[in-house]
Amino acid sequence: MPEKNKETAILLLSCPDQKGIVAEISSFIYQYSGNIIHSDQHTDEESGSFFMRIEWELEGFEIPKQEIPGAFGVIAGKFSMDWELHFSSVIPRLAIMASKLDHCLYDLLLKNKSGELRAEITLIISNHSDVKPIADYFGIDFYTFPIDKENKFEAERKEIELLQKEKIDLIVLARYMQVLSENFVELFSNKIINIHHSFLPAFVGAKPYHQAFTRGVKLIGATSHYVTKDLDNGPIIAQGVISVSHRDSLEDLIQKGKELEKTVLSRAVKHHLENKTLVFGNKTVVFD
Repeated sequence: MPEKNKETAILLLSCPDQKGIVAEISSFIYQYSGNIIHSDQHTDEESGSFFMRIEWELEGFEIPKQEIPGAFGVIAGKFSMDWELHFSSVIPRLAIMASKLDHCLYDLLLKNKSGELRAEITLIISNHSDVKPIADYFGIDFYTFPIDKENKFEAERKEIELLQKEKIDLIVLARYMQVLSENFVELFSNKIINIHHSFLPAFVGAKPYHQAFTRGVKLIGATSHYVTKDLDNGPIIAQGVISVSHRDSLEDLIQKGKELEKTVLSRAVKHHLENKTLVFGNKTVVFD
């Protein structure tokens, strides 16, 4: 919520770039006595697209919340906008999927508890029982769906059924070591965030930190992105890098990598929860 707990409306939009967009939107808010508190915009010259995030206080705004979409729809139609409207009073429902590694899971739970990540973490799903004590400690419902080649379809069906029943708004893969099916990803398009290591050169397969250590890399990194059917190639939300040297042991690389993964994942989740991301093509605009 904004300062003094005043409720706000947040409008995210994209459309072909043309004159008058900002003026029209600002006039719409001003016309109905709205007070704009944040506004950010970007024009992608290559595609000729315009992107905007604008936030205004609802106190004193003359259009009731439920009627804003209909009123703004006239402007949206005029400029051929893709748009979405959010309210700061709505707390997103979040599910975390994790396997055996717990560093990202712990970080998300602690930041949620401290108020840094504003969401209702409704449940934790795993293909193992290793992280159940963490869920129990934080008082969060925990579900185990063991997965192998024979039962993957049925396990995913049960997971999807649970996520839909609980009306989950965002799914975070906190080092969940399973590849989601295309059907799963399509059902939650732009609502699944993943984290993975980023190395140059790229090290695929098992034990990437061991491979990086053997090659003597000087930078290690992490990338957080929306999940698409193309493995680890979805629209990037946040990234980070850290220097390493010949003085770092394999254990040092692994520990530094974990710290970076935590930081980058929580940053990406925070951007999404604050309605600061717009996806276009295989890119994102992340607003200030």
